Amino acid sequence: MPDKTVREPTSADLRTDVAHSARVYDYLLGGKDNYAADRDAAEEVVRVAPYMRTSVRANRDFMVRVARHLAAECGVRQFLDVGTGLPTSPNLHEVVQEVDPSGRVVYVDNDPMVLAHARALLTGTPQGRSRYIHADLADPEAILSSPEVRATFDFGEPVALCLIAVLHFVNDDERAHDVVRRLLEPLAPGSFLALSTITIDSAPEEVGDAVKKYNARGIRSKGRTRAQVAAFFDGLELLAPGVAPVHRWRPDERARAIDDGQVSMYGGLARKP
Repeated sequence: MPDKTVREPTSADLRTDVAHSARVYDYLLGGKDNYAADRDAAEEVVRVAPYMRTSVRANRDFMVRVARHLAAECGVRQFLDVGTGLPTSPNLHEVVQEVDPSGRVVYVDNDPMVLAHARALLTGTPQGRSRYIHADLADPEAILSSPEVRATFDFGEPVALCLIAVLHFVNDDERAHDVVRRLLEPLAPGSFLALSTITIDSAPEEVGDAVKKYNARGIRSKGRTRAQVAAFFDGLELLAPGVAPVHRWRPDERARAIDDGQVSMYGGLARKP
C-alpha cells in the first residue's frame, strides 16, 4: 500500500478570512479549495494583470515538464517539493511515478488547508512513496531532519529539490539565497534544483501592481529580474535552456502556443556538482 504518513500541525486554524498564497494559486488554476478572501485577492491581481491565469497555468505545466525530465532523462527517483500547494492533477508524484512507479516524493507546505487535503496528495503507487510535511520554507533544517524525509529518502542518492513558485514569497534576497543553500547543502552530488519565481522583466508595471495587491492582502511577495533569478543557481550546473520564461523551458506544443506577454515567471533546472 502507498505510504500515507501525515504530520499534524500544531493548529488547524485555516484563517479563511485572510488570503493565503496556496489558496489564491488554487483559485487562479480553476480549483475549488479556496475562500472569499482568496478569490478577492486573486481577482484584484487579475484586474491589473489580466494574463495571470495563463501565467499560473504555464508555471504548473513547467513543473510537469521538469518533473518528467528529471525522472525520465536524469534518472532521479527522489523529489522534495517545498511549497507544494493544494492538489492539482497532475501532481508531482503522479508525473514521477508514471515514469517509475518506485519514485519517492515528500511534499512540504505551511497551509493547514493543504494538510486537510493531504490524503488526496498521498495517493501514489504501491511501489513508491508520497508523504506530506506541515512545515515552512523558512526552516530548512526542520524539513530535512523530519522523520518523514529521513524515512523516505536515501541521502546518499540524488534528490530533486523543487521550489516551484515559492521563492517570490521570500522578499529578502540574502534570506532567500540562504534558504536555498541550506536546503541544497546536505543533498548528494548529482542532486538537482528546480526553481520558478515571479519576474518583473516581462511587464514591470503590471507585475509591480500585482505584487502590491498581494502585499496589501498580507501575502508578501517580490518580483525578480532574470539576473537575480539566475543567481540562485550559482555554483550549480545549469541545464539548457538556462533561466527562461517558464513556457519557453523545453516547451511542448501547448507551451509553444503561449504569447510571451502572457507569462511573468522565470524557471530553470540545475545540477549539483
